[in-house]
Amino acid sequence: MKTKSYVYGEWVEGTGDGVQLFHAVNGSPLTSISSDGVHFSRVLDYGRETGGVALRELSIHQRAAALRALAKHLLSRKESLYAASKATGATKADAWIDIEGGIATLSGYASLSTREFSNEKFIVEGPPERLSRNNTFAARHILVSKRGVSVHINAYNFPCWGMLEKIAPSLVAGVPVVVKPASDSAYLTCAMVQEIVASRILPEGSLQLICGSTGDLLDHLSEQDVVTFTGSASTGRMLRSHPNIISKSIPFNMEADSLNSCILGESVSVTDPEFSLFIEEVAKEMTIKAGQKCTAIRRIIVPAAMLHEVQNALVKRLSRVVIGDPEEEGVHMGPLLGAAQKKDVHANVLALAKHCEIVAGGDENFELVGKAACKGAFYPPTLLLCKNPLEVDAPHSIEVFGPVSTLMPYNNIEEAITLVAMGRGSLVSSVFTYNNEEAASLILESAAWHGRMLVINRDCAEESTGHGSPLPNLVHGGPGRAGGGEELGGVRAVKHYMQRTSIQASPDTLMAITREYMSGATTTHTDIHPFRKYFEELLIGESLVTHRRTVTEADIVNFGCLTGDHFYAHFDEIAARDSLFGKRVAHGYFIISAAAGMFVEPAPGPVLANYGLENLRFIEPVGIGDTIRAKLTAKKKIKKDKRPGEDQATGVVVWDVEVSNQDNKIVALYDILTLVVQKQA
Repeated sequence: MKTKSYVYGEWVEGTGDGVQLFHAVNGSPLTSISSDGVHFSRVLDYGRETGGVALRELSIHQRAAALRALAKHLLSRKESLYAASKATGATKADAWIDIEGGIATLSGYASLSTREFSNEKFIVEGPPERLSRNNTFAARHILVSKRGVSVHINAYNFPCWGMLEKIAPSLVAGVPVVVKPASDSAYLTCAMVQEIVASRILPEGSLQLICGSTGDLLDHLSEQDVVTFTGSASTGRMLRSHPNIISKSIPFNMEADSLNSCILGESVSVTDPEFSLFIEEVAKEMTIKAGQKCTAIRRIIVPAAMLHEVQNALVKRLSRVVIGDPEEEGVHMGPLLGAAQKKDVHANVLALAKHCEIVAGGDENFELVGKAACKGAFYPPTLLLCKNPLEVDAPHSIEVFGPVSTLMPYNNIEEAITLVAMGRGSLVSSVFTYNNEEAASLILESAAWHGRMLVINRDCAEESTGHGSPLPNLVHGGPGRAGGGEELGGVRAVKHYMQRTSIQASPDTLMAITREYMSGATTTHTDIHPFRKYFEELLIGESLVTHRRTVTEADIVNFGCLTGDHFYAHFDEIAARDSLFGKRVAHGYFIISAAAGMFVEPAPGPVLANYGLENLRFIEPVGIGDTIRAKLTAKKKIKKDKRPGEDQATGVVVWDVEVSNQDNKIVALYDILTLVVQKQA
């Protein structure tokens, strides 16, 4: 039986014998994979011409809704995915990270995208850029979907999460994906893709799967395509240097395995909570997924004075790890994915042992739980000790992709920072200390070498997501050895698959392109108050100029008494005269409150609520006797889908507000957001 690829809308079984895959626990033959017979140029064309076109017909919110529906569907099918994951040797906890963690990433990007982006097919980024004295010539930055495909080449350790955390931002960006999972666990990726395809939630052509070699796929990439890679640094460098990728300047995002570190602060004593938290975190990161994590702790950096205590505590903690068939009760750690991985791990342990001392594990002398389990792919938690890490390069350059880590001492904070940097770039580093000054020194001097850093102490440990957990809203990647790329990181990942373009034009033209009002653009008005209009009836650029109001001393006194704000600039004539204002001035919040009183329509209507206020700036002071008025302009409209249980469909209208004085000088600028009923639900 072969694991099939899903390409150009059909399941295709590769020709030839293919590559045989084996059950990680018992070593029995499982399946084979082959992509022979797949036409890779056709795969790319199908993605661009079918998937890309269909995705770009959807707004960003519609794409996000598809992700949300897909996440719900996959959760309903998770038990079949857990069953398939057993062949990888994953424990239930390991599989939870891979399967439900990946599904949660889909949901996370669905929520993030509807929250951060307008319901358009493009993204407007940043404020307008004024380019001329009279503001007749200006600029905006926009992001649009690339007209190619994104090719995702993934590692074997997270066959589900590794795929989902990449496809989520790409699909939100409107770019179809071609997924190439690592061969050894491709059958689990395939099981998830089968569920995705069967759901019919995603537009046809937006997801394709290649099980087996990529053949000449990279030869057919175009300038509009994107490649993202997760895996070993050596494989990543080889792919990044492909002649076609170089000649066409095809974006290549690389997230490589790295020698991540965990640092115990020199202020920590054995009796401190941070000590036991440190020991537990190191042991956990060594044994989750049998150490087959790109974020696993590979270097344990501890104060020299604490070396003996840390070593004894870790050896004792690791000795309690039960190894065997994850189906057996009480098993903490399963096998590596296969015998080939075990051979590679052991070879690298022996390479490290030439420079370091093995203090736990590193051999076949371990008990295995479960009759079905054979030692072919199992490897024990292994701890090494490097007594002179500033003089030896091996633990900073040899990565063992398994349950293996190296303990190394430091004499002062400067040495700890040097040891961290000797890894030449990593995905993550963690610090355990309750001393905030110590934490600040370690973080600020080491951050340049990492994509993510975290500090764990007694205050945050219980709710901490831990050393090895990439999150959708945080950057996953790192400099140097870690590949120099970024994944996740919230909206950053979506923008990676889009083209950023600066548009220069008149304000009116920019408003037409971006569908956002900007200062200098032509406004319109009618006899109907804009707050009397339904969402669909409002036009971008529709404006209301209010009546005037003269600010009195009574206004200032009453507002101060009402709020309790008796700041000297509002009440002390002498102190105010000597201040930067030169006179008593009105409260800033009185100004925007008064403006609301001038532009709000009091009668019931389509406007349901004030949704928020953003970008508030007080430009000029307003004194007693100054006269103000407000200009309200519809800046942007964000259509919202009607949710189950809601009586009315609504949208958010962003209003540009300018408050000016009697000299037509702007005194306050801000945006208000209102929730407005849609006429046509």
